[in-house]
Amino acid sequence: MTTTAISLSQVSFSYGSRAALRELSIDVPAGKLFGLLGPNGSGKTTLFRLLSTLLPLQSGEVSILGHDLKSQADQVRRLLGVTFQSPSLDPKLTVDENLLHQSRLYGLSPSHRKQRIDEVLKELGIIERRKDRVETLSGGLKRRVEIAKSLLHQPRILLLDEPSTGLDPAARIDLWRFLDLIRQNGETTIILSTHLMEEADRCDTLALLSEGKLIAEGRPDELKSSLGSRFITIKSAELGSLADEIKSRLQVEVRTLPDELRIEHSEAEKLLTPLLNSFGSRITQLTLGTPTLEDVFIQKTGYEFWRA
Repeated sequence: MTTTAISLSQVSFSYGSRAALRELSIDVPAGKLFGLLGPNGSGKTTLFRLLSTLLPLQSGEVSILGHDLKSQADQVRRLLGVTFQSPSLDPKLTVDENLLHQSRLYGLSPSHRKQRIDEVLKELGIIERRKDRVETLSGGLKRRVEIAKSLLHQPRILLLDEPSTGLDPAARIDLWRFLDLIRQNGETTIILSTHLMEEADRCDTLALLSEGKLIAEGRPDELKSSLGSRFITIKSAELGSLADEIKSRLQVEVRTLPDELRIEHSEAEKLLTPLLNSFGSRITQLTLGTPTLEDVFIQKTGYEFWRA
């Protein structure tokens, strides 16, 4: 049975009068890849800083592998590997030299250092680049070295803050290939923050955040299937009046968004013909689709993800 690696209960955090987290309660299963999905300002970065002990806990409780975050911060840090958005590598040093300095900071013994450096370089597929200066590496390879640094001390929890930031599509695919390798052993729990829907879809479990609040939690497929099998998107130059008329004539609920109308219905495909027959001249675009994580966000908040 899957155990809980991290448990948050009623966690709130404020910067002065601005609330960044609001009574957040989340359980992160051990050995899984857990995603934090939300737009800018949703609280992802604040939560990441709390979990990595960079910010003090103001209210609520956090337990990390049985250790209380507030009273046992030193023990918690020993369990964590952290990769931040901002680069932490010295570009003038080689890959080996960067990892050697990091292993010393972690307190690894001289005999253990070389073994662990060899292991993580091999695991992440960069052992042949160990003598190269970091400044000569591509963005994807640099990110792999960043992750290698955080894995040297064999952490039980790996925190990744927007790890694909600045990477091109090919490098993102490459990054996820190695994240999949890490989680296959089931020994490391990965917490990943992202604002990219395609990345969130690849997580085992997901928490959607908006304005510091948890709005949904579960497996990506569960969250999407909760909306039903199909939905209709309508674009028109007269959204307001069209929404009212569709509601009245077809007796369905219509959600009005800034640029479109959404109809969620168990038999959405059967609405296409009456919609076109009755309102075709006023509809510029009509789309039948399956729910996405953005649709979950819209259904829970009433806002499009990128407008939240």
